[in-house]
Amino acid sequence: MTAVVGRSGGRAVGVAVALLTAGPPVGLSAQTESVAVLAGSARTAGMGGAGAAIVGDAGAIFANPAGLATVHHLAVEGAYESYPSGVTLSTGALALRVGRFTWGAGAAAVGPAYTSADLLGVSSLVFRTGLVALGTSAKYARETLGGTPVDAWAGDAGLAIAVFDLMAFGVSVQNIGGDFGNGVHLAHRTRAGFTLNYIDPQGTLRLLTTVEGQWPSQGSAFVVLGMEGGAVARGMGVLARVGYVGHSTATSASPFTAGASVELAGGRLHLDYAYRADDALGARHRMGLRWMP
Repeated sequence: MTAVVGRSGGRAVGVAVALLTAGPPVGLSAQTESVAVLAGSARTAGMGGAGAAIVGDAGAIFANPAGLATVHHLAVEGAYESYPSGVTLSTGALALRVGRFTWGAGAAAVGPAYTSADLLGVSSLVFRTGLVALGTSAKYARETLGGTPVDAWAGDAGLAIAVFDLMAFGVSVQNIGGDFGNGVHLAHRTRAGFTLNYIDPQGTLRLLTTVEGQWPSQGSAFVVLGMEGGAVARGMGVLARVGYVGHSTATSASPFTAGASVELAGGRLHLDYAYRADDALGARHRMGLRWMP
């Protein structure tokens, strides 16, 4: 699998597995990424995968652990995506805040069956003081290389500076360590992003933009842009999203993404959707749910 040996370069959001031993040849190997650098939520997938400075969602654990610091009390999130080859992507995350500390856990699986899927498990601890939060994650990854499952332990480190609900800056370094043996490692990636709310998100109208730079261990740096806007009244509303993904290597995926959310239950329940066209994989649809009681 090309992603495991770090040749994924700057390929943005995609399926982590092209061919598992139980999967049919579908020509995905040139388009795939490690499960350890996938966009973990439908919300961020709709904005091109930019997540380093998207704070307050449980899914932040997949991009920047420090982004969990602004979870109010509890956040739960899940997403699902399927492909014509029979490969599916499933993610889930949980975050619990107690005082200055936030603990998070997340998992992702991608493959035709969970018994043979590539797997990722993450546990994070975040400390916040004032506007600044520092987070660290320990993660376990199992991937398939040359038809043989291999596994490794790795870690992430992140910084987030959140100015109330108005703006946020985030930096993360992903997959520190991650030695599969024989010189094979998880693909490392550094991310830095900035998110700005142009309108107070406590009001009716919403408008947010995010810009993120990514530096993969192999390949050149690239930029990801995202926008989210809509209206929410009395805890119910609709938001739309668009994103642009730069590429440092060739990919069959469209550089543009789109998405939407329906907010219910006083803004505590979010039903998310993300779309991306792909010449090799076909239309990619991801469904997600976020719950913040």
